[in-house]
Amino acid sequence: MVAIMDEALELRHGMKVLEVGAGSGYHAATIAEIVGEEGHVFAIEYVDKLVEIARSNLDRAGYAKRVTLVQGDGSLGYAERALYDRILVTAAAPKIPPTLLEQLKPDGVLVVPVGGKMFPQELIRVRKKPDGTLDRKFLGGVAFVPLIGRYGFSD
Repeated sequence: MVAIMDEALELRHGMKVLEVGAGSGYHAATIAEIVGEEGHVFAIEYVDKLVEIARSNLDRAGYAKRVTLVQGDGSLGYAERALYDRILVTAAAPKIPPTLLEQLKPDGVLVVPVGGKMFPQELIRVRKKPDGTLDRKFLGGVAFVPLIGRYGFSD
């Protein structure tokens, strides 16, 4: 799933990427490797303990300078560093969070699982056109943990 999502993002060197749901830090590391030293990954995680785990893993793997970890409500994005070339959500939202669309650059790509708290869920790629309109492509059924937060599900 990590490879599928990375491919759907159409990542390139030098991009600034927001990952919603850092988990263990593994997915952020794969993105950091693709965007290279010229790019940067901002990962926001809701669960305090996972922030600690991800930070430790990324430090040990040598990605601490290329990945910034933040604890918070990922459904709100991370406005302090917006706009992003790419946004990845690694938890299922009931609908696409509007804050993430606002923080996406024109010609940017957002990949997000959307659907029920458990099932069904669909992986969606959204491309923001230069005029602000959105092009959606459905990439298939998936199963993710629920996104927690204002534009996600409740705790």
